[in-house]
Amino acid sequence: MKVDSLLDRTWHHSRFADLDRLVALKERRGTKISLAFPTLNEEATIGKEILMLRTELMDRRPLIDEIAIVDSGSKDATRKIAEHYGAKVYDSKKILPKYGTYKGKGENLWKSLYVLDGDIIVWVDADISNIAPKFVYGLLGPLLEHDEISYVKAYYERPIRSGEGYSQSGGGRVTEILVRPLFSLFYPELARFIQPLSGEYAGRRELLEKLSFSVGYGVELGHLLDIFRKFGIEAFGQVDLDLRIHRNQSVHALSRMAFGIMETFLDRAKRYGDAETLKKLGEVHVALRVAGEKHIAESTPISAVERPPMIEIPEYIQKFGTRTR
Repeated sequence: MKVDSLLDRTWHHSRFADLDRLVALKERRGTKISLAFPTLNEEATIGKEILMLRTELMDRRPLIDEIAIVDSGSKDATRKIAEHYGAKVYDSKKILPKYGTYKGKGENLWKSLYVLDGDIIVWVDADISNIAPKFVYGLLGPLLEHDEISYVKAYYERPIRSGEGYSQSGGGRVTEILVRPLFSLFYPELARFIQPLSGEYAGRRELLEKLSFSVGYGVELGHLLDIFRKFGIEAFGQVDLDLRIHRNQSVHALSRMAFGIMETFLDRAKRYGDAETLKKLGEVHVALRVAGEKHIAESTPISAVERPPMIEIPEYIQKFGTRTR
């Protein structure tokens, strides 16, 4: 397989804009599709996202079968709004409670596998200002058309907000400064992902249930490395969604994100025999903040917890049985 094979499975969302055709493919296969949002204090955008996608992709055309949020303990009206617009609402800490709970997007994604019914799961971030049906049907198209593809990532232009307004590019800073160089050094096939850390992606349950999930920032990168090593580059596709507008994070937040991503990367590189660390790594992220005329060091623990593949959880096996295997 040539190294650029991922680019051969890269499409624009308009390739899949015939929704009647996608619904026919779905029904012919007897496939059930679930859409989930991992949420934490998303009252400003979650209502619009659910209303838009429910109206266009459930009511007008039955492409998706359920919409849910898995919430990390929002203090605002996120849950109330989501329920009002017809989404199923789950409290992350109440899902599989015997296994405990952690704050983090990856935790919500992992637990969503247990509560959702779909054969295909679509995950979309809950802070998108310019939500549109393409954010879902674009990801579903390759999975419904191509049996060999099991995991589809989105990419897009990501404007960045400054004091002067929006700049058309500049988002994806952690990708370009950290992840793409690492992939280029260790896994050049994966460097062909245009936005490997994008928050919108879809996968087949039969693959997702076999993956471990970092509870925090490293969940997307961990997925890519695990799928690549276990199933090959042929399992992937990627789709251009044109433009995504969302809130941009501060440099300090991006630094914490990079720390969590590096934790996951080094764990996987060691696990697969691609790299070895010579000393015990630090367990907290250290940031410097200015206080008056001094710099103060702030240490923040970044969770390195990995949830096991869902297929190893007895309650999951009892619920889904051999349906997906």
